[in-house]
Amino acid sequence: MERFDPRSYVHRMMTEQNFTVFDTAIGPCGIAWNERGLIGVQMPEGDEHATRARLRQRFPAAHEASPSPFARAAIDGIKALLAGERRDLIDIAIDNSETPDFNARVYKIVRQIPPGQTLTYGEVAEKLGDKSLARAVGVAMGQNPCPIVMPCHRVLAASGKSGGFSAPGGVATKLTLLTIEGAQPGGPTLFGDLPLAARGR
Repeated sequence: MERFDPRSYVHRMMTEQNFTVFDTAIGPCGIAWNERGLIGVQMPEGDEHATRARLRQRFPAAHEASPSPFARAAIDGIKALLAGERRDLIDIAIDNSETPDFNARVYKIVRQIPPGQTLTYGEVAEKLGDKSLARAVGVAMGQNPCPIVMPCHRVLAASGKSGGFSAPGGVATKLTLLTIEGAQPGGPTLFGDLPLAARGR
């Protein structure tokens, strides 16, 4: 008979991963979480089945589950933000235990950007103490596992240009999120090429 190891049990409970899919104003999103916090946010992939499949691909060890109280609070915050409420979501815990140190430093700064406001990659780099790190900040944005909650869409390229966005829909999704939040830092430069259907509210 296998001997019970309480340390192994605690570790397993701390690292167990779950996920769920839910409807939002921009389509079906999903989250994955463990006992430490969110480990992933999934933007819409076209329909609920595609979003679920993408979550399973990103987190193969995760089990689909009913939201825990923590996960329910995260879902409610994400849905409210995407419906146009000014939520900063800063109280939602993110598990950074597997996040590279530089990325974690970047994410800590970016999470402080309120809805409706933006910073450039260079401005985030300046807050890190070295403006030459702007390109590295952009790379960290592209590796963000928890878009919306860690609001990488609020970080732009220089002169109000949108910069990239690695979530489904790319730059169009980024601009949609900024429009929902009422951010217009670049005027026509930022929103001029956005399809009318994505220009929001």
